[in-house]
Amino acid sequence: FRSRTSHAAIMARSLQIPAIVGCNDITKKVQNGRRVIVDGFEGSAIIEPSTNDVKQYQKIADKFMNVRQQWKKMINQPSVTADGQEYKISANIGSSVDISSAIENGADGVGLFRTEFLYMKSDHLPTEEEQLNAYRRAVEQLNGKRLVVRTLDIGGDKPLQFMPLPKEMNPFLGYRAIRIALDRPEMFRTQLRALLRASEFGKINIMFPMITTLEELQAAKKIYYEEQQKLAVDHPGIGRDVHLGIMIEVPLAALNAERLAAEVDFFSIGTNDLIQYCFAADRGNDSVSYLYQPLNPTFLKLIKHIIDAGHTHDTTVAMCGEMAGDRYALPLLIGMGLDVYSMSASSILRTRSMMKQLDSKKCQELYQQAVTTCDSMTGVKKLVQDWLVTN
Repeated sequence: FRSRTSHAAIMARSLQIPAIVGCNDITKKVQNGRRVIVDGFEGSAIIEPSTNDVKQYQKIADKFMNVRQQWKKMINQPSVTADGQEYKISANIGSSVDISSAIENGADGVGLFRTEFLYMKSDHLPTEEEQLNAYRRAVEQLNGKRLVVRTLDIGGDKPLQFMPLPKEMNPFLGYRAIRIALDRPEMFRTQLRALLRASEFGKINIMFPMITTLEELQAAKKIYYEEQQKLAVDHPGIGRDVHLGIMIEVPLAALNAERLAAEVDFFSIGTNDLIQYCFAADRGNDSVSYLYQPLNPTFLKLIKHIIDAGHTHDTTVAMCGEMAGDRYALPLLIGMGLDVYSMSASSILRTRSMMKQLDSKKCQELYQQAVTTCDSMTGVKKLVQDWLVTN
C-alpha cells in the first residue's frame, strides 16, 4: 500500500483487514514464513516479535474486541449527538456483496456505491440487465434505506480491461469519470436506465463524479432526464423518488458550490480527491503523503464553505471520503454542520459511539477555535486531541 487513501488501503479498511501504509522496503525485509505483528492502530509492524511482544499485542487485541462488543449495542440506535442532533452515518461499498457488512454494522444507508468495480471485474461492458440486477440486489437488501450510487468513475488508477484508455501524463487530471461518461453517452445512458429501473425496487440516489463546471452537470442531467422520459412511457412515474447529486472533489466545484447547489438535491464531498487536488499531491504517492492534510485549517474552511453553500439551497451535504470516518475530524465536521457521514462499514459503530458523546454546540466552538487560532494541521490535531480529553 502506498498511501492511506489508495484504493487498496480503502478496500482493506472496508474488509476490516489490519493494514499499514508507506513501508517501502518491507517486502525485502520479510520473507515467506516469518511472523509479523501488524499494528493498524499505530501504523507499525514488528518482524519476528518476541514472546513479550505477542503477549502485549494479544492484550491490545482482546481489549479491542471488548470495545467492539460494546459498539455492537449501538447497531439499531440512531446516529445522534449528546444534545440530540441527529445525523446519518452511511457505508461506502464496492458491490452488493458489501451490503451485509453495512447492515451488520448498523449503517443508516449506503452513501457511496462505487459502481466502477462492477465494470472492472468484467471482461465486457456490463449490459443494462446485468447492471439492473446488481443495483436491484443492493437496494432490496437495504430494506427501505437509501442507496446512493456513484455513476461510473473510471480512469486515473482504475482502468477497464475491455476498454483501453489513452496513456496520459497526468491521468488523475485527464480523461476520467464524468468526462468519459459525457464523451461516451451510450455507455452512460445504459447505466442511468439501469439505475432508474432499479429505483422501482427501493430508494436510490444518483450522483455524478468529478463534476468541474456547471455545463458538465447540466449535460449529465439532460441525459438523465431524457432516459427518464423514455422509460416513463411504459413505467409512469419512474424516478419520482430519485434524488440527483454530485461529488464535490474538484476545487473549482468547491468554490462554485452555491451555484451548483441550486441544480442538485445533494452534495457528497469526496475528500480523498479534493485533498489531492487542493494540495497538488498524488494520493497514491508516499513521497508526498505528508500533504494529506484533512485537518489543515484552510482546507477546513473550504469544507465549511461547501456545507454552507449547500444549506443555502436546502441541499443535503454528505461526505464520503476517508475524512468522514476520522475520529479527529468528527467533532469539527459536526461543528460545521455536515449532514451525512459515509465511511467504511467497519468505522460506523465507532463513529456512532463517539458521536453520542459529543455536544454539537461545543463542536461549533471547537471548529471556530481551530480555524482562527491554528496555522497548521499539526496545531488543529493537537487542539482536537486536547479537547477530546476534556469534553
